[in-house]
Amino acid sequence: MHIVILGCGRVGSTLAHRLEDMGHSVAVIDQSPEAFRRLRPATAKAAVHGAGQDRDVLIAAGIESASAFAAVSSGDNSNIITARVARETFGVRNVVARIYDPRRAAVYQRLGIPTVGTVHWTADTVLRRLMPGAAGLDLGPLWRDPSGTLVMTEAPLTPAWIGRRVKQLEAALPLRVAYLVRADRIMLPRGDDTLHAGDVLHVLARAEEIDRIQARLAEAADERQGG
Repeated sequence: MHIVILGCGRVGSTLAHRLEDMGHSVAVIDQSPEAFRRLRPATAKAAVHGAGQDRDVLIAAGIESASAFAAVSSGDNSNIITARVARETFGVRNVVARIYDPRRAAVYQRLGIPTVGTVHWTADTVLRRLMPGAAGLDLGPLWRDPSGTLVMTEAPLTPAWIGRRVKQLEAALPLRVAYLVRADRIMLPRGDDTLHAGDVLHVLARAEEIDRIQARLAEAADERQGG
């Protein structure tokens, strides 16, 4: 595959090197020639100096034959504009844009451009680790599909579910357990696996069901405590 990357910062250069190590060809675009110093000599040969919104720059980077495009520059506007050009003008199927402003990220996802909102994602992750299961945090999902229909989020394992099986949880609530973290180990649970105290669940559900799922989990906890 050939992949074009906009932005030769730490993320862009790391992506370029990892993709090359996987056997793919890569071209990196950046407006600062100094940024290309982060690249290996062989990788730097495919570097393209210029603005990502410039069609000629994109063509020079091989966008017409690219299978994927990543916009990871330091500018939200540049990232989203270039990502849309890559998809809508050049027909690149796999496109992702890094967005710093969490308010913009949700809007751009509705336009069909998968986004990585670094600031919002990092803040939410820190809060989840500081106060796992705390009420009132109103944390957003860890992942949302481009249409906004399906989301993945962390679900606190309340006492009522400890000792029950994964399939019982999935039968009781409109969700699927994507994976769980147990004692710093990531596990892909089977239906017959038992839920343990301290498990951190990562569940997939429809966006409109998330509030109801969280409320149901809280009710189950209250019932156990009250009984």
